[in-house]
Amino acid sequence: MLAIGALLGSALIAVPVAAHATTTPAPAAEAAAVAAAGLDDPAKKEIAMKIVSSAENSSLDWKAQYKYIEDIDDGRGYTAGIIGFCSGTGDMLDLVEYYTQIKPGNVLAKYLPALRKVDGSDSHAGLDPNFTKDWAKAAQDADFRKAQDHERDRVYFNPSVNQGKADGVGVLGQFIYYDAIVMHGDGGDSTSFRNIRKRALSKAKPPSQGGNETAYLNAFLDARVWAMKQEEAHSDTSRVDTAQRVFLKKGNLNLNTPLDWKVYGDSFRIG
Repeated sequence: MLAIGALLGSALIAVPVAAHATTTPAPAAEAAAVAAAGLDDPAKKEIAMKIVSSAENSSLDWKAQYKYIEDIDDGRGYTAGIIGFCSGTGDMLDLVEYYTQIKPGNVLAKYLPALRKVDGSDSHAGLDPNFTKDWAKAAQDADFRKAQDHERDRVYFNPSVNQGKADGVGVLGQFIYYDAIVMHGDGGDSTSFRNIRKRALSKAKPPSQGGNETAYLNAFLDARVWAMKQEEAHSDTSRVDTAQRVFLKKGNLNLNTPLDWKVYGDSFRIG
């Protein structure tokens, strides 16, 4: 994955607190509660992790991916962990640096000089032959798993949720943002998240600007598909076509279960 910059526009929706409890919430109160729901709700976040894992690892068992590591020949060096941290794009380096801050002398600390040198390339110089074995060993450490969670949230999850809330999109829209940032990062290149969003904004307004949520999300997915097709390694757009589009066409803007989708021809379900 690509290293990501902080996103602007973190906005939370304030929900007024009723002065007196009522047995039947007013429709306006119910609408406010729905609007305030976010992908950062623990149950929704778990769903997001599973859907991303279905695309990244062909499995809903995202917690089994802390130990995952391989070079998938996409020009980014080693891809590893629960979100696909890459040795060639900076986020793996950030992860190992953070892990070493909280646990000096860990099994991966000795690779920091090599990770700094290979950043920006697909080189394995200084990493082979034991880096993959040591990564799997580190994944047995609860502190390393926590470090992966921390970096996933800091670099990818929290910025996408905050931007989604600022744009007025619901849980599905926030997930659509998250999946885009996971794959494309938020750098300055034309296929980065911020430029996918900019392309979408040129076609439709988000709800925060008075636009229709479904129309805007369709525009965003159109822009996302364009970005994916610019790179051979990402040219299979099924994670959009037979997953996110399916949820959107059903009007499932809150990403409610049950969910049925396909990625790369494989079928998945969350009941």
